[in-house]
Amino acid sequence: MTTSSVLAGADLLELSELDQKNTQNPASIVGVGTAVTANSYSQRELLDIFRITDPKIRSVFLNSAIERRFLTLPPQDAEGTCLPEIQGELLAKHKRLALDMGARAVRECLDNAGIELSDIDYLCCVTTTGFLTPGLSALLIRDMGIDPGCHRVDVVGMGCNAGLNALNATAAWSVAHPGQVAVMVCAEACSAAYVIDSTMRTAVVNSLFGDGAAAVALVADTPDAAGPPEPRVDMAATSSGARLLSFASHLITDAIDAMRYDWDDEQGKFSFYLDPHVPYVVGANAEQVIDRLLSGAGLRRRDIDHWLVHSGGKKVIDAVRVNLGLTRHDVRHTTEVLRDYGNLSSGSFLFSYERLLREGVAKPGEYGVLMTMGPGSTIETALIQW
Repeated sequence: MTTSSVLAGADLLELSELDQKNTQNPASIVGVGTAVTANSYSQRELLDIFRITDPKIRSVFLNSAIERRFLTLPPQDAEGTCLPEIQGELLAKHKRLALDMGARAVRECLDNAGIELSDIDYLCCVTTTGFLTPGLSALLIRDMGIDPGCHRVDVVGMGCNAGLNALNATAAWSVAHPGQVAVMVCAEACSAAYVIDSTMRTAVVNSLFGDGAAAVALVADTPDAAGPPEPRVDMAATSSGARLLSFASHLITDAIDAMRYDWDDEQGKFSFYLDPHVPYVVGANAEQVIDRLLSGAGLRRRDIDHWLVHSGGKKVIDAVRVNLGLTRHDVRHTTEVLRDYGNLSSGSFLFSYERLLREGVAKPGEYGVLMTMGPGSTIETALIQW
């Protein structure tokens, strides 16, 4: 065999693999569900509960564009002072809240899609606000009665961007197993990651985050059928059907320490840190990752009908909006979620996605962009189409 024939054979093999890849149908979001904890508080109520009088710290709370957040506050003494919680107590709180919210979000997601618990073939769980071994996926499978043979994975410690990192992996599994049901759930008990003191560092964090969980169910069509086989999912009966076309990410290595967990020796617990320059760093890097995401599909920003951005904070949203040339209407769901829930970490963008579905304005053929930001510093994006 000649060299040219070997090369030709290699080219044909590469083309064959490419053709095979192109015959695979993308995963579709067939259901979404969200859940929060029992109690919500206005920012002014929290200032009173935490007995914060410093004008600068009060200003951080009151100028956050947040009206209410769902939180599970520490126990209080007879005088109403919040008692300190040691790290072990916070881990126990995380386990309790993440399991409860995660299970409720999954059930709502399945009900939304007309899927039974017994239909779940793959479960991906995301959390950063606590550490569990065995992971959240194993505990949910046991507590919810999901098939013990279900494939599972836990994404731990990646932060607010992790929902899209996990969605990428979940979508890939779904495409590789057409017709089977994959579920991703983000469960963030931010109440279990709080440090309460009088410093500006903790004030920024304590003014921002709330408790919440969100879940999505994915199914990829079989290559030779218009929809997945029964009895898995009736795609026509679901509330979404948005297809996950592609993903793009960008790690801002110069800002790798801008969002991080540190160990606080004085408090004896982990403490989250947010650099005040984060919004501007994220905003300055937003264009390149979005343009890379869109150029791969031959699209431009003006072709995108719906923008669902992580509710990372007022300054972060504004920086992204300005740098991408978006209108306030474009990010209305993002700002509404921030207003009503605060920053819900990894699941925030799915709360915005759910609001878009309820609005009922997305039409077949329209494109959307999902965008999250978090520690690393990292920007994650996904292109979807109805």
